[in-house]
Amino acid sequence: MTAVRPPNPAGATAIVTGGGSGIGAALVRTLAAAGAHVVVADIDLAAARRVAEEVTTTRSARAGAPAVAGSAQPARLDVTDADAVSALVEEVVESRGGLDMMFANAGITWGGDTELLSLDQWNAIIDVNVRGVVHCVHAAYPHMIARGSGALVLTASMGGLCPAGLITSYAMTKHAVVGLGLSLRAEAAGRGVGVTVVCPAAVDTAILDKGQLDGFDGRRFYLDGQGVRRPLDPDRLAASVLAGVAGNRALVVEPVRARATWRLQRLAPGLMDRMIARYVRASRASAAR
Repeated sequence: MTAVRPPNPAGATAIVTGGGSGIGAALVRTLAAAGAHVVVADIDLAAARRVAEEVTTTRSARAGAPAVAGSAQPARLDVTDADAVSALVEEVVESRGGLDMMFANAGITWGGDTELLSLDQWNAIIDVNVRGVVHCVHAAYPHMIARGSGALVLTASMGGLCPAGLITSYAMTKHAVVGLGLSLRAEAAGRGVGVTVVCPAAVDTAILDKGQLDGFDGRRFYLDGQGVRRPLDPDRLAASVLAGVAGNRALVVEPVRARATWRLQRLAPGLMDRMIARYVRASRASAAR
């Protein structure tokens, strides 16, 4: 069996989808600070350009962090377009001589009672959160197999490890990403390619305030549900992700409290089911007030 040798970020080439904001932007900053060349891929080209300019012309956003050692370039990418994803990967492989790391990070969410979702909304979240990840794997994985090395990093969520009422469509897609990553990992190890799935609890990004249906308060829902006042710092998460990739870890679950929740789900699923049902009732009552 070919041993998995995780890529060293220094001098590596990476693509980060959804790199124009949130977790993606933090991954770009962290990779560039470690010496990687990063393609900042986002459907919002202006946002991708801003992040690329930030990491190549200024110091990292984190206080006291070292000067950026790597580089970044923006690219407009709609991950729901399989041909566009393949074209970007081919372009990067040709221009850089290969692709070391693919971060399938782009995602969207909907929050609220499931019956409020339209079929268009169901299709949109499946297209971005599931097919978008599949497109990244389909385009990048064969190149990594050919080289006998590389890392696929798939952004899922705690919603991919535990059930989550009121964000059912999101949790469904993230369960799919976890299943894809953990299953592919067993195959990829024999090809020298690592696969890591990222499963954070609420992260301090704009997604906490998006996709709200009928008064659903996403930020309050995520934070109160985890019993925390502040969401996770995306730069801290990005550092944990890179450490997880370097260690060829199957899952990166952050913060520590999230790992405790995941263990409870595995050990006492019935208790977790009752807790989630109670929290859904409390959330509905709060929204009604």
